[in-house]
Amino acid sequence: MANLKEIRNRISSVSSTMQITSAMKMVSAAKLKKAQDAITAMRPYSDKLTELLQSLSATLDGDSGSKFASQREVKKVLIVAVTSNRGLAGAFNSNIIKEVTNLTNDTYANQEVSYLAIGKKANDAFKKTNNVIANKSEVYDDLTFDNIAEIAQMLMDKFVAGDFDKIEIVYNKFKNAATQIVMTEQFLPIVPIEGEANTNVDYIFEPSKVEIVEQLIPKSLKTQLYKSVRDSFASEHGARMTAMHKATDNATELRDQLKLTYNKARQAAITNEILEIVGGAEALNN
Repeated sequence: MANLKEIRNRISSVSSTMQITSAMKMVSAAKLKKAQDAITAMRPYSDKLTELLQSLSATLDGDSGSKFASQREVKKVLIVAVTSNRGLAGAFNSNIIKEVTNLTNDTYANQEVSYLAIGKKANDAFKKTNNVIANKSEVYDDLTFDNIAEIAQMLMDKFVAGDFDKIEIVYNKFKNAATQIVMTEQFLPIVPIEGEANTNVDYIFEPSKVEIVEQLIPKSLKTQLYKSVRDSFASEHGARMTAMHKATDNATELRDQLKLTYNKARQAAITNEILEIVGGAEALNN
């Protein structure tokens, strides 16, 4: 059994760790509320904009189709991996890295795959491959639509220039504080809605349908990427809050066990001292 000093040191260490994890949990809980409100308010607008754009794109013929909907033979693929800049969030980052790795090794095994990292954890994971075209971790310092729009514009420019034939986004979709869903969404080329569910409605377009689509596409793509990063941001704080809550509970349980061990060791030491005193007194009497 460890001596009393060692146990006291372990109790002190665990208590300090528990204070840190508890503080991190409260910070993430405070940030989560704001991030959750932002993504909840944004989703209906983003989904409706995407639905409208896909419906209009489905009605355009090949000649008047958008350059962003151009279907080419897929030879070069860009995967946008959205992670966080910091860890201590459970499997939040590792799930994204695992999904991107699976896409690289399975789905796009015969294609040339490059990465764009949004978050230091993604950059750290894939920079060894020498295929990371950019690291945009700084966007979390000021997470605004304008900053994300710059990244989306860069992706659109690279697709139109033919640098990549397909662009995918991999991120964590926020469901609740305890649940994040790994999503893989095609960013480019745009995939029109299949079927005729929304293509038979007779609208009057002013200006022309083609002009409207051409103006809506960049805005829709920028909104799609911004929603993905916002989803990931809310998921990060939910995952970290949950992870720190579990860590705090585990630290509390370990501290209680150590205190019990300490009390048993102290009681054993006291009992030994009493036995030695009684034995010495008996020896003197004899």
